Formats: sequence, structure tokens, C-alpha cells
Amino acid sequence: MPLLPRLTLVFALLLAAITVTTPARAADGLIVKPSQHSPGETLNRLEKMLKAKNITILARINHAAGAEKAGLSLPATEVLIFGNPKLGTPLMQATRTMGIDLPLKVLAWKDDKGSWIAYNDPKWLAQRHGNTVDKVIETMSGVLKKLTDGAAAKN
Repeated sequence: MPLLPRLTLVFALLLAAITVTTPARAADGLIVKPSQHSPGETLNRLEKMLKAKNITILARINHAAGAEKAGLSLPATEVLIFGNPKLGTPLMQATRTMGIDLPLKVLAWKDDKGSWIAYNDPKWLAQRHGNTVDKVIETMSGVLKKLTDGAAAKN
């Protein structure tokens, strides 16, 4: 088989694999993972873990409930807003514009492919704002990964 048809086939297979295994195209800098639970249960689990780590929970927004109040429908979609000043403050001291993206937010939703959990990648946020507090960014990245993995996991 000539090279061009082989490359076209490989590209088509890769595109199909990406389309089947992920929700609608994720925005730049967004980490999206499947969840084994409903959006509400996913965020309940996350909230419990945050409280155990003494991380401040600032708000929980139920977008589906808001849509219903407006006479519209929206599948289960919720956001949990939380923060830790020990991590966020040094980032804002270095780059004040980080404050537009802090505190952190986690989105959970359901679509026809399943339940999902998503958050802004701290490394992407640092790049967006030109922030170089690498140790804090690495810590924040690790904590978010661990917490969201735990919230989305089966057990």
C-alpha cells in the first residue's frame, strides 16, 4: 500500500479513537475524565475529599437547576468552586491576573456518552498568565489529579 493511503488510514483510525473515547471537543487547557458516578455523586465525593483535607469549599452551582428555573432543560451539570490560600496566594502574588482563574473549579456533567469531570490544567493557567511559580503549579496539578481521579473512580 502506498504511503499516502496508509497515513490517511492511520489518521482516520486515530480520529475515530479520539471521537469515541472523549466527550465533545475539550477546550484548550481543560483536563476531562470519565466518571463512574452521576455528576452530583461525583461532586459529593470530591467535596468529601476536599473537606477531609481542610480545603475551603466556596460554592456549588447546579446549572441544570438554574436552567429549570428559567423554563429550560439541561442534563445534570454542576460546578464545585474551592480553594486553598496557601497555594493560590503565591500564584497571585507572582501574577495578579491568576485571580481571574482562582479559586479552582471542577465541572461535572452527563451527556449521551456518560458522566464526566473536568478542570483547568494548572500548567495551562500558569502559561496563560506567564506565571513561573513552578513548585506551586506542580503541587496544585498533583492534588487536582489525585482528587478528581478519586471522585471519578468506581469505588
